[in-house]
Amino acid sequence: MRVNHAGEIAAQGLYHGQALVARTPATRELLEKSARQETDHLAWCEQRLRELDSRPSFLNPLWYAGSFAIGALAAAVNDRTSLSFVAETERQVESHLTDHLARLPDADIASRAILEQMRRDEIEHGRVATEAGGDVLPAPIRTLMRGTSRIMTTASYWL
Repeated sequence: MRVNHAGEIAAQGLYHGQALVARTPATRELLEKSARQETDHLAWCEQRLRELDSRPSFLNPLWYAGSFAIGALAAAVNDRTSLSFVAETERQVESHLTDHLARLPDADIASRAILEQMRRDEIEHGRVATEAGGDVLPAPIRTLMRGTSRIMTTASYWL
C-alpha cells in the first residue's frame, strides 16, 4: 500500500504541474478535476497504511517535486502532449494496479476494494484525457516512463 500511496503523491504533483502550465481553461479544468479525484485515492491509501500499521514512503517529497516538474514540462510542450502524458500514465497505473490485485491475498478485502476503485478511476482519467485530445506517446517516452515508475515503486517499497 506504501507504493500505491507514493503513486498518489506523484499523481498530485503531476496533475498540479500540468494544470499550472496548461494552455487552455478546458485542459486546466480536466487536470484539476483529476487531481481532486486523486486526493480521494491518497486519503484511502493513507487510511489503509494506518490500518496495516505501516507508514508512507520517506521519499514522498521527492516524488511530488519530480512529478510536478515532469508534469509542467509535458504541459509546456502543449496541451495535446500533456493529455497524452496523462493517458499513458493512467495506462501504466492501471497495469500496476491490475498486477497488484492479482498478488493481493483474497482475505485482504479492504485493500482490494480500494485498489479496484482506484483502478476504475484511473481508467476513466485515461479515457477522458484521450477523448480530450491525448494521443499515444512515442515508444521511447513510454519506455522511459515505465523505467522511472519501476525505480519509484522499488524505492518506495523499501524507503
